[in-house]
Amino acid sequence: MFCENPNPNPNPNENVKAAAVAWGAGQPLVIEQVNVSPPQPMEIRIKVVCTSLCRSDLSAWESQTIFPRIFGHEATGIVESVGEGVTEFTQGDHVLTVFIGECGKCRQCESGKTNICQLLGLERRGLMHCDQRTRFSINATGEPVYHYCAVSSFSEYTVVHSGCAVKISSLVPLEKVCLLSCGVAAGLGAAWNVADISDGSSVVIFGLGTVGLSVAQGANLRGASQIIGVDTNPEKGENAKAFGITEFINPNDSKEPIQQVILTKPYGPDGSPSLNLNLLSKTLKGSLFGGWKPKSDLPSLVEMYTKKEIQVDEYISHNLPFEDVNKAFNLMLEGKCLRCVIHMEN
Repeated sequence: MFCENPNPNPNPNENVKAAAVAWGAGQPLVIEQVNVSPPQPMEIRIKVVCTSLCRSDLSAWESQTIFPRIFGHEATGIVESVGEGVTEFTQGDHVLTVFIGECGKCRQCESGKTNICQLLGLERRGLMHCDQRTRFSINATGEPVYHYCAVSSFSEYTVVHSGCAVKISSLVPLEKVCLLSCGVAAGLGAAWNVADISDGSSVVIFGLGTVGLSVAQGANLRGASQIIGVDTNPEKGENAKAFGITEFINPNDSKEPIQQVILTKPYGPDGSPSLNLNLLSKTLKGSLFGGWKPKSDLPSLVEMYTKKEIQVDEYISHNLPFEDVNKAFNLMLEGKCLRCVIHMEN
């Protein structure tokens, strides 16, 4: 699709493993036997232990055109083997996978002004960063299978660039901290690094999925006095309080536009009337992974989790075996889950 030969020649060191392969937009995933190539220079092969379904997996599955493909990017696993030149990881290390990497050497990594690595930024073509090839193929036919976000964790084994993994303690529960490789970290970072919410702030959050509720948690930990959550799913209102939401608004319950409803609310710790926000200076900021540099910053979040300074476990609404991966998609489509953790082994 993107190169003449997107999959390297068959290698005797390939592992044949089960993977949930998407064959078309919106079609149920099929458990297939796939060849997983050995890691190339600066890559590692990971035995995936747990992976959770992120909304971006579902959105891409519904709309993208690169197939066949293995989705999944929010995961934890154990390093099975390392490629040439890898010194940071050894066999048996526990890791988080990340959808944007950090080489630590490019101009952007060294600038301190962005978390978007020039070498290992967001990968959109379904191929490995280094050689524009895949590391997966269907065992029966040899047909190449494309990656997703340089991770592809809906597979028993996967191969990632060493800059797209973060070493963590072997004592940390892999079935919990997989959420820190995307959703929970992204929301906390949006609150702390991007919006830089301060004590006494008033915050409005649109959408109360894992990322939105992690923004709420971050705002609450920063001392925000008012945290308004907006969502069209009425079932999310009560659960949101556990993450710091002080008031829930369902836009479907009002005839007024949601911005008008919000503007009628008193703001500030003293309950002072709201100002016309159109008269105030406003700043629109983008947020990719909450501004975190994954290899530099994620270890501190893992440490905060171990010290019970941040909530992570509470976002897990379902635990499912790998063979039920399609059930996870259905639950998210129906708005009946927060995070489904998929366990690769029962």
